[in-house]
Amino acid sequence: MALVTVTDSARDYLAQLIEKQDVEGMGVRIFVTQPGTRNAETCLAYCPPNEIVPTDEQVDLEKFTLYLDHNSVPFLEDAYVDYSKDQMGGQLTIKAPNAKVPQVSDDAPLPDRVNYVLATEINPNLAAHGGDVQLVEIVDESVAVLRFGGGCQGCSAVSLTLKQGVEKTLKEVVPEITEVRDVTDHSYTENAYYQ
Repeated sequence: MALVTVTDSARDYLAQLIEKQDVEGMGVRIFVTQPGTRNAETCLAYCPPNEIVPTDEQVDLEKFTLYLDHNSVPFLEDAYVDYSKDQMGGQLTIKAPNAKVPQVSDDAPLPDRVNYVLATEINPNLAAHGGDVQLVEIVDESVAVLRFGGGCQGCSAVSLTLKQGVEKTLKEVVPEITEVRDVTDHSYTENAYYQ
């Protein structure tokens, strides 16, 4: 079963919302749209009894049942739902670190492990500049061939990003990687973060 943590404050908040729906047996369904892609989003929705999917996993949260979408389960590992009060009322937060790429084991194929590091550690940092990097292929069993996009394509700082950021992180986390190569056409600079 996927480990989804729902804090007490989130349980109470969701229970209050469910109560207002005035539907006997109403629950909450958690799912990931476009799981395993960079466009993945983790969502919560009301789940009335007539919409329960038999293959979904059920978690009894005492005040209501949480339904985990069967196809989303690998992507919901370590998901976290919290509610915090603020001056505007409050904020419901859903964090699912494995929504874009499911967590992989140490013995997973090399491309899967590289893609996991790119999705969870490297691309979130590059996104601050509107950039991203994708794995093209692994060559010679230890060389990651990458393509930069968005604000990284044509950026004047991309060689520094490649060596000091991407390559360093990949080598640390995936020791089989000995080198990283960039096959991006950096002559296209229209979206470059640094020109």
